[in-house]
Amino acid sequence: MDISALRKMRGQSFSKIATAFDKIANPGQGSYKDDRFWKLEADKAGNASATIRFLNVTGDGLPWVKVFSHAFQGPGGKWYIENSLSTIGLTDYVGEQNSKLWNSGIEENKKIAQKQKRKLQYIANVLIITDPKHPENEGQVKLFKFGKKIFDKIMDKAQPTFADETPVNVFDYWEGADFKLRMKKVEGFPNYDSSVFAEPSELGDDEEILKIVNSLHKLEEFVDPTKFKSYDELKAKYLSVMNESAPAGPSAADKEDLPSVAAPAPARERAAPAAKAKPAPVEAPLGDDDDDSLAFFKSLAEDE
Repeated sequence: MDISALRKMRGQSFSKIATAFDKIANPGQGSYKDDRFWKLEADKAGNASATIRFLNVTGDGLPWVKVFSHAFQGPGGKWYIENSLSTIGLTDYVGEQNSKLWNSGIEENKKIAQKQKRKLQYIANVLIITDPKHPENEGQVKLFKFGKKIFDKIMDKAQPTFADETPVNVFDYWEGADFKLRMKKVEGFPNYDSSVFAEPSELGDDEEILKIVNSLHKLEEFVDPTKFKSYDELKAKYLSVMNESAPAGPSAADKEDLPSVAAPAPARERAAPAAKAKPAPVEAPLGDDDDDSLAFFKSLAEDE
C-alpha cells in the first residue's frame, strides 16, 4: 500500500470509528441485538417449525408482559418505531393523535390513524426444546416475543371452549404442555394457525426444573417506566417523522437511527414523566396489530 492509498482511507476509517463511538455512547440506538431473545427462523419459502415450552416465573408476577409499540413511516420516508407509554398506563402522544384523527370523522384522517395504530407484543420466558434451524439453541432458556394469535392459543388451553376439555396451565413445570410452533408464510406475513400444544407432560426431574428456573430472565425491565422515552421525547420524534416543526428537545429525538424494538430504551437519569403521568385514555377503536405486522414494518425500515 502506498501513501496515497493510505490517505484516501482516512475518511472511511474515521467513519467506522465514529459509528462505533456512537453505539457506545447511545447503546439504545441503532440495530442493537439482544441475545436473550429467541426467534423462529424461516426457510426461503417462509416456513419454519420448533418446539418450545412456556415457563412460569417465581413470585407473584405473571409469566408474561404486554408491550405496545408504534411502527409506521412518515410522508418524508422517516420511520417512527417506539414503545408506547400506554404500555405502562400513561398518556402516549401518538395515541392522543390517533384518537383525534379517528374522532374527526374525516375518512382520510381515519386512514392515517389506522396506519399509526398500536402493535401488540407479549414477552415470556421459554425453553427451546427443538430448533432444527439452530440446534445450538436447544436446552436454553430464552425470551420470546409473540402476538395475540399465539396468546389466544394459550388462553384456549387455560379456558377451553367446550365442557369436556380439561383446562391446562401451559406454564406449569409439571402439568404444562410443549408448544409445537409452526410458521407458514400467508399473503406475505408469518402465520401461526398450525401451531398446537402437545399433551400435558412433566418438564423434567426436580434438578432439571430448578436449573431452568434459575435461568429465567426478568420481565420487569420491559415495563419499567424509567426505560421508556418521555411524552415530550416521543412527541418530538413524531413531529420530526411527520415533517412538522418539532419543539426544542433532546437531540436524540431528531436522529433517524431506528431503535431496537426488542429492547426498551436505555434507562435515564430521571424519574418517570410527572407532568404527563396521568392514566392513558382509551385509544381510538382501531384494534391492535400483533407482533407479526410489527416485525414486517421493522424489516421494511431496516431495508431502507
